[in-house]
Amino acid sequence: MTQEELKKLLNELRALPAETECVEFKEAKNKFHFGEIGKYFSALSNEANLKNKNCGWLICGIEDKSRKIVNTRFRPNRTDLDSLKSEIANKTTTRITFIEIYEVHQPEGRVIMFQIPPAPKGIPIAWEGHYYGRDGESLVPLNLQEIEQIRNQGQQSDWSAQICKGATIEDLDPAAIAKARVNYKEKFPQNAPDVDKWDDITFLNKAKVTIQGKITRTAIILLGKDESEHFITPSIAKITWVLKDEHNIEKDYEHFGPPFLLNVDNVYSKIRNLKYRYLLNDSLFPTEVTKYEPWVMREVLHNCIAHQDYELRGRISVVENPDDLIFLNLGSFIPESVEKVIEQDSPPERYRNSFLANAMVNLNMIDTLGGGIKKMFILQRNRHFPMPDYDLKEPDKVKVRIIGKVIDENYTKMLINKTDLSLKTVICLDKVQKKIKLSRDEHKLLKTQKLVE
Repeated sequence: MTQEELKKLLNELRALPAETECVEFKEAKNKFHFGEIGKYFSALSNEANLKNKNCGWLICGIEDKSRKIVNTRFRPNRTDLDSLKSEIANKTTTRITFIEIYEVHQPEGRVIMFQIPPAPKGIPIAWEGHYYGRDGESLVPLNLQEIEQIRNQGQQSDWSAQICKGATIEDLDPAAIAKARVNYKEKFPQNAPDVDKWDDITFLNKAKVTIQGKITRTAIILLGKDESEHFITPSIAKITWVLKDEHNIEKDYEHFGPPFLLNVDNVYSKIRNLKYRYLLNDSLFPTEVTKYEPWVMREVLHNCIAHQDYELRGRISVVENPDDLIFLNLGSFIPESVEKVIEQDSPPERYRNSFLANAMVNLNMIDTLGGGIKKMFILQRNRHFPMPDYDLKEPDKVKVRIIGKVIDENYTKMLINKTDLSLKTVICLDKVQKKIKLSRDEHKLLKTQKLVE
């Protein structure tokens, strides 16, 4: 917006008879506590969602009652002001942050206008794990009814459960259906004698891949013939494998479409999971392992398939570098943080694609218990390798990096010699070897155990 447009909008907001749930004025002449900004961000974002507004406004440099401009000197340096975007994102649900931060210069002084997005449908916004809202002009915890009201928005439609008009069982791959039967019997051995008696439609209904014999988007993604992908247009179902050298130059690539149930194995076959040998200083013999734990690779890719936001019309990608694998899917990380998933060790409250996720569980591709991520970390710890890296900086992308080598010999030695270290402690040690700044509590945890100075 131009300065003239901003001034016009500011005057309109100042002319409101009272503060609304979606607009807040603050003097902030010199300071504005960071924690307070975060709480107001959560409150105004949630209220904008509930009131069906396209944004909320937090305005600094305005006296609350009189609406006079009082001039704010909060973060006068533009770079410092812009850094608030990432600072806020670090502590909010799905790393959501300001749409924009505007400075308006009036004769009476400087005004800052923080434009806040509404909470996405189905996702109430928390600040440091707590949900905030507004009761008139007051900042209050968001009540349970309002939290559920927002969450229920995301339950109204499951993209993966929608029926593909015109699609029939002839559009599914017979080999994929046969593989699905094998996997289903492995998952539910008690049903194995009956599975062989079911025709394909009965089996797919029982496995909850189809609905009353009708072909769902889930059925196309997991079991569809490659040419059946058009049934989910404009969305796409593609996994792209890319091989890069040490100079980040692309050496090879391949695209894989449906059926994902079969093609995930073709993706795995592309990855060069070579033997890796490392020699610790006090050992005469090298330790030999594969660069990557197969279960970890499968879990990450299956999670990409289950949690991809197919409405964003992008590909899942697997980038193979000389010493690591990068898995990327589109869509926000719904559980908010990896730490929360590991600590709670319980099923997530909701899935983006519930129907798809349930079908993948029934076909023995993923686990509903919610322990897949934690198990990945445990397996890496047991191999004495670096922990998985989750990059959630971009709000609509989840990037997972699996490292296939020893980074710091001291970390590896410690894991070998101290087998009783908690997973939380190991994650903190992993941050140390990767030179990632520890929080005060994390440093205290390591120092108490005399693992750092």
